[in-house]
Order: sequence, then C-alpha cells, then structure tokens
Amino acid sequence: MRLTVLGCTGSMPGPDSPASGYLLRSRSTTDASGTAVVLDLGSGTFGPLQAQLAPHELDAVILSHLHPDHCADVSAFAVWLRYGPGTGAGRLRVLGPEGTADKLARFADLTPREVEETFEVEVLRDGVAVQVGELHVVPHAVLHPVPAFGFRVTGPTGTVLGYTGDTDLCEGAAALARGVDLLLAEAAFPETEQLRGLHLTGSRAGGLARDAGVGRLVLTHVQPWADSELTRAAAAGLFAGPVELARSGAGYTI
Repeated sequence: MRLTVLGCTGSMPGPDSPASGYLLRSRSTTDASGTAVVLDLGSGTFGPLQAQLAPHELDAVILSHLHPDHCADVSAFAVWLRYGPGTGAGRLRVLGPEGTADKLARFADLTPREVEETFEVEVLRDGVAVQVGELHVVPHAVLHPVPAFGFRVTGPTGTVLGYTGDTDLCEGAAALARGVDLLLAEAAFPETEQLRGLHLTGSRAGGLARDAGVGRLVLTHVQPWADSELTRAAAAGLFAGPVELARSGAGYTI
C-alpha cells in the first residue's frame, strides 16, 4: 500500500499543512487498477488531493468522526461531483459514524435528496469489517467526545495500516494497532496537557506503539502551537522502533 499525507495539523489547518487527511492506495504505485481511498478529509485537504489524482476517481472517503478538521472538505467534494469534472461519475461512497448524511447536508448546504444523489453514505459499526476494492477495513470505536473510529486497513499483499483517528488510550486503539506494519497515531496534546478522553500525547502514542508491537510509528494531528520535536522525542522514549512526524505531502510504502 501507499500512504500519502494530505494534511496532518491538529484541530485546524496550520501554517505548513491542512488539517487531517490521508490518501491510501492499495498498490505502492499509482497503478490505475488499484483502490484509492481517503481516510478523513479535513479543512484544506481537498486541494492537495487534486494534486494526487482526479478526486472523482476515488473509491471512497472514510471518515473517522465528524469534527470539521476531519470532514469539512467533503463540502468541496460535493461541488466537484455536482458541477465540475466529477459530474456524471456516479455517487461517491462515504463511510462514517451515525449522522454522517446529516453532517454532509449541513456542510455542503444540500437537501437530503441532494446528499443521496451525490453520496452513497454507509454507517460504520464497531468491529464490522467493510471491503473497499482491494482494501479490507475494520473500524474500531475509540475514545473521543463524539462517536469516533480508528481503522485497521489490510492491503492485497497482507500489509496492515493502523490509523487512530482522534482518541485517547482505549481498547479500540489497542486493537487497531496490534502488530500493524505502520501506525499513524495522533499526538495532539503536549506532554504538559494531562486531559483525558480527548487525545493522545507523544508518550501515550509511543506507549501504544510499544505495547502493540508495531513496525513503524508516524505521529500526526500535532497542534500548530505544539513543539513537534518534543512530541516525537517523547514517543521515541517509549517506542524503540522508527518514529517520525507526519508532514504534508510525505509518502510511505506499507
């Protein structure tokens, strides 16, 4: 698989990156016969997506939760599909938590009927796998103030990506991370912030990766005001494997 970071700043676009969005292809190259999905499509990510492929060629958008920094640019996608090059391409498959269709209607200023004409919305369930082309996706409910999922995605060769979405430490985060080749883990809070039930810190992400036995750890969703190098160092202090910070435009072969 090939993972491309469209945006990675926590909670909002930052000076160097849009908010959260990740393009995942089932092949390590841009082979058109493969599957392409977006995991989250937060504020500002629709622009970088267009640099990677024609958006209407995506097989699906998979939303971890319905905070704007993870789903706001679905409104831009609606314009593309209804009036731009995507016109006539068929409905876009969108998978997300309960309330996804209503959220799309509000963000894109669409009627329920227009949402149905534009998107094929599917509600995710904890532990219930979905197949998107060559990608096998298992959503795991995670700990956040709104209904939220992380994902365990297996590609056609058996390699596995774990993506936490937004979460604190919980059983769902541990399950999606177990033994994955690459763990894309949020680390929004600085170490000085000890709030619980919202986000991970660098050390919490590092401990999660260590306990889950992952291959590589990529930290994302770091707040624009946080010291990202301190976040990386905190994770590396607990996880002995490779640790790096996600950067907008970076790519990873899994």
